[in-house]
Amino acid sequence: MMNSRVVLERFPAGGPRGSWPAEEFARDRRKEGQQAEVVMDLVSDAFLVIVREDQVEVAAAA
Repeated sequence: MMNSRVVLERFPAGGPRGSWPAEEFARDRRKEGQQAEVVMDLVSDAFLVIVREDQVEVAAAA
């Protein structure tokens, strides 16, 4: 089983209070059929919107 992921977008962690741009971006990708999720990259202090590599391959084949 692969644990690879593809980063679709990155957002700085210090966004305005009450603003969730990474979650909104991921929600929009899920509406398009991608299984996007948000993870925190502690090294760069950013939220990453990712999809697992095996899910990208399935979406491309469809």
